Amino acid sequence: MEHISEILKRQTRTGSSRENMGTWSAASGGAEAGEACPVCGGAGKIHPRLPDGRPDYSRVVPCKCVGGEPETERKARLKRYSNLGSLERLTFDNLMPEGRSASRRNQELFRQACEKAREFAASPRGWFVLSGPSGCGKTHLAAAIANECIARNQPVLYITVPDFLDRVRISFNPESEMSYDAFFEQVKNAPVLVLDDLGVQSATPWAREKLDQLLTYRFNNELPTVLVLAVGLDSLDDRLRTRLTDSRLCQVRVLEETLPTPIYGWSPEFELQKNMTFVNFRRRHDLTVEQQENMDEAYRLAFEFAKNPDGWLVFMGETGCGKTHLAAAIVNYRYEKGEPALFVVVPDFLDHLRSAFSPESKVSYDELFESVKTAPLLVLDDFGEQSTNPWVKEKLYQLINYRYNRRLPTVITTRLSLDEIMAEVDSSISSRLVDRQISVTFNIIAPDYRTERRPTGRRSPGTRGRPPRYQS
Repeated sequence: MEHISEILKRQTRTGSSRENMGTWSAASGGAEAGEACPVCGGAGKIHPRLPDGRPDYSRVVPCKCVGGEPETERKARLKRYSNLGSLERLTFDNLMPEGRSASRRNQELFRQACEKAREFAASPRGWFVLSGPSGCGKTHLAAAIANECIARNQPVLYITVPDFLDRVRISFNPESEMSYDAFFEQVKNAPVLVLDDLGVQSATPWAREKLDQLLTYRFNNELPTVLVLAVGLDSLDDRLRTRLTDSRLCQVRVLEETLPTPIYGWSPEFELQKNMTFVNFRRRHDLTVEQQENMDEAYRLAFEFAKNPDGWLVFMGETGCGKTHLAAAIVNYRYEKGEPALFVVVPDFLDHLRSAFSPESKVSYDELFESVKTAPLLVLDDFGEQSTNPWVKEKLYQLINYRYNRRLPTVITTRLSLDEIMAEVDSSISSRLVDRQISVTFNIIAPDYRTERRPTGRRSPGTRGRPPRYQS
């Protein structure tokens, strides 16, 4: 890609004087296109003047020099000005419409961002801010906006923040072919500016000052601007963050949400579950033929779910019957495949959620709750053992309803029978647990492995030998 400094060296500063009718500059054709127009500097567009003589930065109009200009020459001039270089290949047509994330939530976020980006490119207004982790497609989407602007004969300038600051530094050199004033004027008055990698620049007072001057000017004049954040909004200084969250001018689009990485691994309190696998789930010798067939079916269900998590799997059975081992084995199988999964004990999770309200908590309530409810695969162990109060019901409903509506793979273990689930659990929750369109409910009839007791009364009709499906 040709460096922005090389392009701008070929440009002619036109300023905003009454004589020139107030314009912005662009890459002229140089020796190939002849001498640049003294009004538009070869850009072909100008900002018209308001009655009081000030530039009207909300509009651009064709310069008189481009009358009858062939379409191919106009497009070539706009591409030279854009500084896109090899990014010309990144368009809406070759953009993955749902992004690169496997998360349905992130796919929806990306789809919404694409839709709004197309609207912005068709009629640039205000600031369009793209946020998300590295590799999620922010630069592709920003370049697609720029290329769409060019296709619509709308001038647009793309530059990264580090390149912008480098060029500003060079322009102070007496030997520079373009002065600081000329360069800064052209960037700050670009009809549409795409500023990539905001946040990776050095944090020196000088760098902050120059960047603040540029953004303040464009903010105050409400010039169409696309900002690609290399860091999260929370990492920006207060002054810039306040501007970017001004809904009057800015719209912020998060392309992909991230979860705390430690969540996808066993924490110290799960040392026992860490060693529960399908390999060491051994056949028991104290079971009847019926119980063993039932246990074999539970194993098959868990193993098939682990290979391809889809829908919900609800294991019912008394303490010690093996349901937690199978649920943990699913998680360990996914970990072995390098796939994310999360195992939580429901009462403990609710305790952690309460403690997250404390100012001393290392993780915020929002972060903890969001990470659990959006986990790609979630195991809720010991469901039904939690205390019951309105707050608990509300949190469990929010969690269950979120995952139900988005069909996120979920495994639930409980000591409750089907009848008890329907009778003792809030109906707004229980109806989702037993919806046969998404959930397979299976009653393990084996007794506690630590005793030789036979199962007593915690069986639902139709659960002998194979997994029944129930509908609310």
